[in-house]
Amino acid sequence: MQNIKIGFVTVSDRASSGVYEDLGGPAMQAWITQALSTSWQAVPKLIPDEQSTIEQTLTQLVDDEGCCLILTTGGTGPAKRDVTPEATRAVCDKILDGFAEQMRAVSLQYVPTAILSRQIAGTRGNCLIINLPGKPSAIGECLEAVFPAVPYCIDLIDGPFLETHDDFVKAFRPKHAKQKANE
Repeated sequence: MQNIKIGFVTVSDRASSGVYEDLGGPAMQAWITQALSTSWQAVPKLIPDEQSTIEQTLTQLVDDEGCCLILTTGGTGPAKRDVTPEATRAVCDKILDGFAEQMRAVSLQYVPTAILSRQIAGTRGNCLIINLPGKPSAIGECLEAVFPAVPYCIDLIDGPFLETHDDFVKAFRPKHAKQKANE
């Protein structure tokens, strides 16, 4: 049985320097704990808003740690120090625009400033990387909106087969994909 690793990256100058507590990283991990029935291991990182550091961290989590999914929080707004999307784009093989479109659409139901969010998602090798907002409640709202597609996306990039707790979030897979996974 393979060891499934999921990376959780909090991008924050203040949290990484100890000015305040990181709430985003634990919120992402708690959500995934509720969502996945598959056994997995968390690989958390807390780093400053530096594009080169973000790029190195994402690359290391995929290439060295072997993560199949990386969730980031922070650094997706319009401020000068917000460079998480640029770093993500720099390390990804493909950008999956639908994730960002859906997350912004859902977030707009809660706050008009969601139009300022620049979060993106993409793949690097066998890993899906998703940028999430910084606020814990918004993290949950966005994950609820996009996670049904995450396990099948990971299937398509030859990652591990992830199963969910259907009462919390139901993964969508076409019928042929379920048959293939069970063969």
